[in-house]
Amino acid sequence: MKKIIILNGPNLNLLGEREKNQYGSFSLSEVEKNCEKFASKNNFIISFYQSNIEGEIVEKIQNSRKDQNGLIINAGGYTHTSVAIHDALKIIKFPIIELHITNIYNREDFRHKSLISNVANGVICGFGVHGYIMALEAMKKYLDNENR
Repeated sequence: MKKIIILNGPNLNLLGEREKNQYGSFSLSEVEKNCEKFASKNNFIISFYQSNIEGEIVEKIQNSRKDQNGLIINAGGYTHTSVAIHDALKIIKFPIIELHITNIYNREDFRHKSLISNVANGVICGFGVHGYIMALEAMKKYLDNENR
């Protein structure tokens, strides 16, 4: 079975509490449960990880290169600032999908620049927490096409 890691950056642990007008009322644990249901129906394994600490995210990316088949990342605010996360993602040899709950291009100017996009196979943004399922669907297609 294929393994996909879903990484979440700073403040995403507060989903459902913060800026509900932007992010909705779903908690990160509810998002994880929805992702697990999707994964079990589609015959792959997901691991879900969240950290507010940049170095921990970098280490998770580095370690994933050995035992994962795909990576989905919602780096939160680190999307726009972290060269370290960018550089760690460059090492990955399997598909990467960048994910954002909100449309970063409808927000503050500083959010329009992503340091992750140029190392990702694709970007999903602006579809709320449903973006996680969209990212899993896209990752499934990437992985299915690798086997052809």
